Amino acid sequence: MKLDSKAMRHLTAEDWRVLTAVEIGSKNHEVVPTPLIESISKLRGGAGRVRHSISALAKVGLIARLKEARYDGYRLTYGGLDYLALHTYASQKAVYSVGNQIGVGKESDILVVADAAGAQRILKIHRLGRISFRTVKANRDYLRRRQGGSWMYLSRLAAEREYAFMRALKEEGFLVPDPLSQSRHTILMSLVDAFPLRQIASVPDPAGLYAELIALILRLAKHGLIHGDFNEFNILLKEEPIDPDADAEEQKQPSRKGKEPPTNNVKVTPVLIDFPQMVSMDHANAEMYFDRDVACVKRFFERRFHFVSTQPGPFFRDAKKTVGRDGARRLDAAVEASGFSKKALKDLEAAIREQQEARGPEGEQDPASADSDYDEDEDEDDDDDDDDDDGQPVNQDDDGEDGRGESYDEHSEVNEGTNRDDLTTPNIGRLAIKDGT
Repeated sequence: MKLDSKAMRHLTAEDWRVLTAVEIGSKNHEVVPTPLIESISKLRGGAGRVRHSISALAKVGLIARLKEARYDGYRLTYGGLDYLALHTYASQKAVYSVGNQIGVGKESDILVVADAAGAQRILKIHRLGRISFRTVKANRDYLRRRQGGSWMYLSRLAAEREYAFMRALKEEGFLVPDPLSQSRHTILMSLVDAFPLRQIASVPDPAGLYAELIALILRLAKHGLIHGDFNEFNILLKEEPIDPDADAEEQKQPSRKGKEPPTNNVKVTPVLIDFPQMVSMDHANAEMYFDRDVACVKRFFERRFHFVSTQPGPFFRDAKKTVGRDGARRLDAAVEASGFSKKALKDLEAAIREQQEARGPEGEQDPASADSDYDEDEDEDDDDDDDDDDGQPVNQDDDGEDGRGESYDEHSEVNEGTNRDDLTTPNIGRLAIKDGT
């Protein structure tokens, strides 16, 4: 699904209260009974006013009613969760406008947003389950038996965990985007003006960059962490002129496919992104994850830059001995102490592993699942009629126009073929949040 914020300008304070009531009720109900929505929202107009708001919310796909439900009720859609997150950021004065969607992955959407002063930021929206339609259908009964057990819940958990890791890494001086805020299944972070490694055709010093990335893997290990998805999709290359007096306009860029290679006047610095799948060096499968991260770097450099290191390894057994050395803070323990239960982390790890296994070669989506791109609401009432005379809302799917058929990079901050102007001058459109809502 695509995030369309235009309807936000039409929502009233009562609509937001009803939408929030559906979210609260969703903690214990897959389908929130209408009387419970009325009870939680406590609008002055009573049941009639609540039903009017329900109608408005259903028309724009923020809530939905399931087919053959045993009682009158509604469920929160991903669109509704998106709006609640945006509303929170708007209330914090952190987001004023929404611009281009610059990345659509199998597990998340990446958008450019801006604050009231025009400062551009990145909004990452986690959408676990997008490429697991068949598994979602098979697991739906299982998920319904668990309180809060849904892809929406797991997406929220992924965002919370990624934000916690991002903050911990930033505090230790790792080059990651600045974590600005987190709400529900979304993260607000600084915009990094950089290219994903997978878009780079050549670099001035492949051996130097390779050594820097291996050193980064080992530095993470020293702090007790394994990235778990350390590949060309999740590494950005930031350009920094070696000569500070040089004209930035004349500095050559790292060469994207089909472009001229850079000169030695530019240093490329790796910036790491995407952290919800991070695991501890003490994890039961830590050696497998560590070796996989190392192998990803080796394989990419051999294929893209025709560079093969003469040094074997690094090896997990050696990295394990460095954990906590020289007073390095155990970030795995710090994040685990942030309040994540073992059961929740187990569920999240299983979901992320499922997403990774569903990817085809080179991170592409399995064609078998592409035809059903995140259509998890197949069994909802999809009647397109307008409101009935009694004021009952339209029963509308939450996904609507989801842009299926487009092909994007999985994790990158920018799509293949997107130029620098797309990052720095997005087409910004106001959220138009009403005062007092």
